[in-house]
Amino acid sequence: MNDSALIRARAGDHHAFAALTDPYRRELQLHCYRILGQVQDAEDALQETLLSAWKALESFEERSTLRSWLYRIATNRCLNMLRDSGRRPAAAAGPASTPPEPTRYGEVLWLEPYPDALLEGIVDGSAGPEARYETREAVTLAFLTALHRLPPRQRAVLVLRDVLGFSAIEVAAMLDTTPTSVNSALIRARATIEEGAPRAHDRAPLPRSAQEHELVARFADAFERGDVEPIVALLAEDAWWTMPPEPYGYQGHNAIKQFIAHAFARRGNNRHRLIPTRANSQPAFAQYVKDPHTDVGRALSLLVLTLERDRISHITRFAPTSALPHFGLPRTIPW
Repeated sequence: MNDSALIRARAGDHHAFAALTDPYRRELQLHCYRILGQVQDAEDALQETLLSAWKALESFEERSTLRSWLYRIATNRCLNMLRDSGRRPAAAAGPASTPPEPTRYGEVLWLEPYPDALLEGIVDGSAGPEARYETREAVTLAFLTALHRLPPRQRAVLVLRDVLGFSAIEVAAMLDTTPTSVNSALIRARATIEEGAPRAHDRAPLPRSAQEHELVARFADAFERGDVEPIVALLAEDAWWTMPPEPYGYQGHNAIKQFIAHAFARRGNNRHRLIPTRANSQPAFAQYVKDPHTDVGRALSLLVLTLERDRISHITRFAPTSALPHFGLPRTIPW
């Protein structure tokens, strides 16, 4: 750490404070997203973390690194936000029309997609030696979904230990508890994660590879034509279609085929257009449907594809929420 910049920051130099903290902004925002699951909440938590750090800079005794001190503030800020009942989202309202019977009714998980653009500049090497996940794996929707089935404190412990590689002693200091308590929470959290998020990311095509591009392009072509059969042909036999926060889940070719056919039928002859993007280190599309009365396309959903070898193993459909602007995507497009 630059001692001169720290002295100047403590004297009230905002530029010096920014020089100290800017290298950690992106990774702190991602940390907040992992715990909170919402892009805007993560941005709010980041801003509150930096404001708290600025106000408390005199109390930073340099017994830990500045980075771990910032993570302590950010983690506790996120846990406080989760405890604040006023910030909890309302329960899902359900679909606008009656869909086919789902394969299962799952939990209501209030989770938003995370733009890959916000992952730029985050280096895997910044994690400690005890980390068990790489950045790319620890931001996939499979990992995040399993993570958000954990109680908030277990969630924080697992991220701090297994994703960021902080030691049990460091995490205990961050959470004002004991290393024994941290290790106990970690054991329970790992059991849940390993059950809910099979580590299949290494079977996916390399990001932006020719194999990924071909598979994704075939999906987009079929989807924009409203052609159900070619879409289903691209799916793994045990593929899932889910729609957080709605609890409906469809698994397998027949169930997904019925659901997609139902969704297309609801739109009649309205055409679809997909604009490619990336979310959670996975290929994604913003889906627009033509307004029947104007030459405008309106955002209908954001689709995130999980790929496994030469098939799509999971399609996660998100409503066009407040996360859309973070992808640089408009709510309407000219048609």
